[in-house]
Amino acid sequence: MEKRVMTDSKRRKGLMAASAVLGGVLVLSACSDSGDKASGDSSSSSQSQADAAAAKQTSEAQIAIAPKNGATNVGINNDAKVTVTKGTLTEVKMTTADGTAVKGTLSDDAKSWQPDAQLERSTVYKVAATAKDAKNLKAFANASFTTVSPENSFIGNFTPEDGSTVGVGMPVSINFNKAITDKKAVEDGVTVTSSSGQEVVGHWFNGQRLDLRPDQYWQAGSTVTLKLSLDGVEGAKGVFGVQEKTVTFKIGRAQVSTVDAKAHTMTVTRDGKTIKTIPISAGSPENTTYNGQMVISEKFKETRMNGATVGFTDSDGKGEYDIKDVPHAMRLSNSGTFLHGNYWGAKSIFGSVNTSHGCVGLSDTKGANDPNTPAAWFYDSSIVGDVVIVKNSDDKTIQPDNGLNGWNLSWADWKAGSEA
Repeated sequence: MEKRVMTDSKRRKGLMAASAVLGGVLVLSACSDSGDKASGDSSSSSQSQADAAAAKQTSEAQIAIAPKNGATNVGINNDAKVTVTKGTLTEVKMTTADGTAVKGTLSDDAKSWQPDAQLERSTVYKVAATAKDAKNLKAFANASFTTVSPENSFIGNFTPEDGSTVGVGMPVSINFNKAITDKKAVEDGVTVTSSSGQEVVGHWFNGQRLDLRPDQYWQAGSTVTLKLSLDGVEGAKGVFGVQEKTVTFKIGRAQVSTVDAKAHTMTVTRDGKTIKTIPISAGSPENTTYNGQMVISEKFKETRMNGATVGFTDSDGKGEYDIKDVPHAMRLSNSGTFLHGNYWGAKSIFGSVNTSHGCVGLSDTKGANDPNTPAAWFYDSSIVGDVVIVKNSDDKTIQPDNGLNGWNLSWADWKAGSEA
C-alpha cells in the first residue's frame, strides 16, 4: 500500500513537471509565433504605405544630361545638352570646376537647354538640372564631364577668311595642326558649295593639308560656303576635331594675268577682255621663273626680301640681295616667288631682258607712293585669289602644293587625291 502511494505521488509530480515544461514550451512557442507574425505584418504594412506615399510624391519628369557623367574627350561645340521628357526644365546650372558659371539658353518649350558659346578645352564642367512634371513635382539630375584637351584635339586653319572677296583662282585651303590619319572621316566633315552649282572636290597634299576647288576657276560673282562639321570627328587615334563653323566668301571679277617670259610682257584680262599689257622682267637665265598657274596669296605694299631666306647666299652666308623696302609685292608661291615692283633696276630692262632671281618685276619707284607706275597700277587692280599664269620660261611647272597652286593638276589627278 505504501509502495503504491509513493508511486502515485511520484507519478503526479512527474506529470506536473512534464506538464509545466510542455506548457512552457507551448506558451513560449505560441508567444514566439504570435510575436513574429504580428511584427511582420506591421512592418510590411508600414513599408508598403511608405512606398505608396513616396511613389505619389515622385516626379514623372525624366532628365537626360549629355554627355554622360564621367565622360572624357567631350566636344566643345554641340556635345553638351540637357533635355527632359514628361515635364519641363525649371533650372539648369553649368559651371567649371572652380565655380565659374556657363551661360546657356532654355528652349521656348523648356524641354532642352544648351550652352550659349563654345566650351573651353581641357576643362571639367558640372551640370545640375531641375525639372517639374504636370503636378509640379520636382526631379533632379547631376553630371560632370571633361572636354577634349589640346593634345587630344585638332583644328584646321583655313583660307580665305569669312566675309572676304577673292579672285576666281582662290581655293579653300585647310592646314590642320596635327597629322590626319583618317582622312575620309575628316574630309566628310568638310563641305564646300558654290552658288554657281560648280562641283567642288577636295585634294590631300599631305597628312595636314586639304585644298578644295572646282574643275575650272570659280564663276565671277558667285558665293562660296565652307562648312566645317568636325566637332567630335576622330582624325587620328585619340585625336578629335573641335570645329563647328560656317564661312562664306565672295568671288569678285574674273582677273587672269599672263606673263610671257620670252616676250617680257604681262597681259591682264578681266572678265575675258584684255585691259592692259605691262612690260616685265622675269627670272634671269641662271634663276628662271616657274611656269604654271599661280594664285596671289598675299599682298604687301612694301616688304623686305632677303635672298638668304630662299637659298640665295654669297660665300659669306649672307643673302645675295637684301632689299628692305620692295614695293607692291604679291606672293605667288611659298618658296619666294613674287610679282613685285622694282625701283633699283634700269627702266630699260622692263620689256626687254630677264634679270631677277625668279620673281616677276614691274617698273616702280622707291617708297611705293607713285600711283602712276605699272607696279602700283597692277597692285591696286589685283586682289588675293587672282590668277597669274607664267609661260615660255625655261623652268619647270611649279609644284601644285607650292602656294595655292593646285590648278596645275588635271581634274582627274585632283580628284584622285580625294578620300571622300
